[in-house]
Amino acid sequence: MTVASKPTSAATPAVRVLNLAGIDYTLHSFDHDPSTRRYGSEAADKLGVGSDQVFKTLMIQVDGEPVTALVPVSGQLDLKGLASARGAKKAQLAGVAETERRTGYPVGGVSPFGQRHAVPVVIDRTALEHSSVFVSAGRRGLEIEIRPEDLVMLTNAQVGKIAALD
Repeated sequence: MTVASKPTSAATPAVRVLNLAGIDYTLHSFDHDPSTRRYGSEAADKLGVGSDQVFKTLMIQVDGEPVTALVPVSGQLDLKGLASARGAKKAQLAGVAETERRTGYPVGGVSPFGQRHAVPVVIDRTALEHSSVFVSAGRRGLEIEIRPEDLVMLTNAQVGKIAALD
């Protein structure tokens, strides 16, 4: 991996966070098809990587408290698994409006970095099986490739079994 260029006026909050942290990462862009609603699958296809290496960022309510969950595109979030990992009873997806308001990012471009409001982060343990993973850089068609250990460290994430894999 290489260090991306210095921040520009077009840099997203996520890219600015990584640049300030001095972490190695690679920024990948692709032409997003506006008719696509499976954003993570589109990213995997257009970047030519496995869908188990691209992680979607989801805003979840866990016992009424917001949590960011990262799971591979190849699977789905296990709500019971996330609740259990957080020592809670119930987890449910947050709505689109709440996700966008809380994170400052559009759905399909939500990054675990640089969110408007800091919340706990839980990453599925399969991330650690890869030398690098991909997460959104803050807009559709822009992905960050990063070492999973750096992702965990920078987000102060808990790692657990929170994905039901297909």
